[in-house]
Amino acid sequence: ARRVLAQMPMPKRGEVLREIGESFRKHKDPLARLITLEMGKPLAEGLGEVQEVIDMCDYAVGLSRSISGQVIPSERKDHVILENWNPLGVVGVITAFNFPSAVLGWNFALSFICGNCTVWKGSSTTALVTLATGRIINQVLERHQLPAGVLVTLVAPGRGVGERMLNDKRLTLISFTGSTNVGRTVSEVVHKRFGKTI
Repeated sequence: ARRVLAQMPMPKRGEVLREIGESFRKHKDPLARLITLEMGKPLAEGLGEVQEVIDMCDYAVGLSRSISGQVIPSERKDHVILENWNPLGVVGVITAFNFPSAVLGWNFALSFICGNCTVWKGSSTTALVTLATGRIINQVLERHQLPAGVLVTLVAPGRGVGERMLNDKRLTLISFTGSTNVGRTVSEVVHKRFGKTI
């Protein structure tokens, strides 16, 4: 999955993400109601959360045609240096209960545009929202015949899965949303293995 996604041109990834945003528009009301039911937000805030996912998709679609590298003068005669951005590979996203859909949207949209696969562990207290959000995205990915693994959605109680993600060197970047104390631990563990964090 990682190689297939990295080789897909960024504007094509943008087209797929545009369809993901459209799918969230189509499922906005039922997903917002699920957020309200499971997390407890007022419906207006649930609708706002899904809108944030939609807005992030729109933003990243625009980036898919505007992220560019530089052409830098070289010291060698008749040469130039071309700057080219390469995907990180696979990123891990660990989200909290209070924004069970939006935080994944913020992370996934940008990660996908850049050609990265995502492993997402949602909060165990909002497992239904996690599964529904993942399904909305994966239905579009499947329609485009992208391989399984572009977005992997995990729901598990306790800290075991999250701790394994922090220590997994295949996850080059970990994005964590949660408490300051746990964030400090995340930073220490991931940076010890020279990983990146958000």
